[in-house]
Amino acid sequence: MKNKGVFLTGGVYVLWGLMPIYWKQLGDVPALQILGHRIVWALVFTCILLTIRQDWGWLRPALRSRKTVLIFLASTIFLSINWLTYILAVNTNHVIEASLGNFIMPLLTVALGVLIFRERLRGMQWLAIAIAAAGIGYLAVVYGQFPWLGLMLAASFALYGALRKQAPLPSLQGLTLETMFAAPVALIYLVTVQSTGAGAFIRDDAVIAALLIGAGVITGITLIMFVAGVRLIPLITIGILQFIQPSIQFGLGTLIYHEPFNLQRLIGFALVWIALIIFTVENIITRRRVMQGTQAEPA
Repeated sequence: MKNKGVFLTGGVYVLWGLMPIYWKQLGDVPALQILGHRIVWALVFTCILLTIRQDWGWLRPALRSRKTVLIFLASTIFLSINWLTYILAVNTNHVIEASLGNFIMPLLTVALGVLIFRERLRGMQWLAIAIAAAGIGYLAVVYGQFPWLGLMLAASFALYGALRKQAPLPSLQGLTLETMFAAPVALIYLVTVQSTGAGAFIRDDAVIAALLIGAGVITGITLIMFVAGVRLIPLITIGILQFIQPSIQFGLGTLIYHEPFNLQRLIGFALVWIALIIFTVENIITRRRVMQGTQAEPA
């Protein structure tokens, strides 16, 4: 079961890491149109799955709960920001910066845990966050501007994760509700641009249409794989596997798309990587100590 979980979760991170290749094929389509189609077709896909499973009993109670509606309205906003930012980053040749955002996401999630959930950090965790902050500050100086796209990616998904931590619905149902909330706005926008002749869905060839539909389908499939996988493996394994995605993105940005990456930027990224190594190793050691202490306790 554990091997299956590693295969599913690792496979999702590989697919997410390779997504810049997919978005590049839609480089001539405005980012807002890609986002709109991703939302609409993801909703269609999840609705088909829920209908096959005959699993619609959760919807009415969810819509009647003020807390549930507010949480998912907020998570919809952050998820949409994350998706749009990622598409913009890729299609404006900022794949390396997008990888930076995904590298620092675990550290930013921990920082939000301190700010929002009043969680306490251990000394080495504080050190990791301080080194990562130094790396980001250094990159801001090197870039000549703050790496907003990378930080927007990290912040939006970290806030999304914090909201979903409090959400009462599983991932599939939650994604359905989120896309259901966003779909009316997306549809109005898509219909408007199509009516003015600026829409890419019908105007362009069948390949573009298939890719736009596929964006929603891939979103649903990877989510299902991820949820199935993470339930079978420990958090330590997930923490290690999650670095697959930004590593692939970084490789694509430097080796395939030849985005600028000099020694100065390498220094900034190296600081972030050192922070992640400290953070990951510290977590592994701490969890092993906790497990050993638990096993040592008398029955």
